[in-house]
Amino acid sequence: MTIRAAADGSALGNPGPAGWAWYVDDTCWAAGGWKHATNNQAELTAVLQFFRATAHLDDDLLILCDSQYVINCVTKWLPGWKRKGWRKADGKPVMNVELLQEIDAELPGRRYRFEWVKGHANHPLNEAADARARAVSEAYQRRATVPVGPGFVRAGDGAVERPAETRLFAARSEEAITVAAVAPPASLFDFDEPSSGQSDGADTIDVIVTLSAAEFERLAARARTRGVRPAQVLRDLI
Repeated sequence: MTIRAAADGSALGNPGPAGWAWYVDDTCWAAGGWKHATNNQAELTAVLQFFRATAHLDDDLLILCDSQYVINCVTKWLPGWKRKGWRKADGKPVMNVELLQEIDAELPGRRYRFEWVKGHANHPLNEAADARARAVSEAYQRRATVPVGPGFVRAGDGAVERPAETRLFAARSEEAITVAAVAPPASLFDFDEPSSGQSDGADTIDVIVTLSAAEFERLAARARTRGVRPAQVLRDLI
């Protein structure tokens, strides 16, 4: 089976309030963003997060992008940059190298291909991803609630839990970390106070965590040391 998804990004002012999104259908999509980032960072992150969201699957992936930069980075330039120590032909450092290294780490064993689509040309999947990425960038601009989406949910998968990593969004901003609880609404500080009449563990709460690149790397490094997933380390910290 081939999973067909669009990946897109938005940055108001470029750089400025930014959002990324990948979209399969109205029940299967995710988005996130930062208070300050570039459009290229948002576009790359959309692809990265889609790879992470489908890491537990063995399906072929078809990723639709309106960014030639992203497609060329992953399919043409990345191997050469990696061989040269993440430097370009002129010896200058590669832009967005941390994101590219994270994408590179997701590629082994994956079956994927990219397809370029023209942006803002009424392509249904591209328009849906673009609208969600822009909604995130506008939410950061207004300091409003960020619409993050349901994550990867596919009909027929039953009650299988999505990989926890899909709920960890690595931020490329030096600004404040944002922690929010969603569906059902709750404060992080209410976790030790279950509702009356409910036993411990009766409910689950999804927590969306936005981290700086350095913070995410520290979390991932601690997880590698322990041989667990980053989400498990985060749960232990909470």
